[in-house]
Amino acid sequence: MDIDLEIAAAGWDALDLPLLSERAARLVLTDRGLDPDICTLSILACDDARIAELNEDFRAKAQATNVLSWPAEERGAEQPGATPGLPQPDIFGEIELGDIAIAYETCAREAADQGKSLENHVTHLIIHAILHLLGYDHIRDEDAQLMEEIEIRLLESQGIVNPYGQD
Repeated sequence: MDIDLEIAAAGWDALDLPLLSERAARLVLTDRGLDPDICTLSILACDDARIAELNEDFRAKAQATNVLSWPAEERGAEQPGATPGLPQPDIFGEIELGDIAIAYETCAREAADQGKSLENHVTHLIIHAILHLLGYDHIRDEDAQLMEEIEIRLLESQGIVNPYGQD
């Protein structure tokens, strides 16, 4: 697994973000039937100011958010609730997943507000973002249900409680 991780904000040193990112990525990719060792992605661990700029530039929302993702290619399923197709290796045998940005202050605030550890919350958000890179989404109800079911199952396999508060 090749993760290009740029830590561009204070606060992230409170976590072992390289290990946490690697573990979350391997968990998702293995679960989805992909070989993590041929996959690449980039993660920008930034602050609220930077993610607000990105959110404005790419989503026309001038506010901070917890995580953003940009898939290397669109992989979403056409039918609501269907599983997106798996990406295929390029001619070099690699799969470029895309890019993720995650904001420290928002993540820390959400974790505190929800009574979660920062590590568990960030693990969830990285899993969530990687699923987006693989074509999963939550705009349509059926797609949201599929994505949340995968997240819940993967998190529970790591001893992390259901982040959506339902069983």
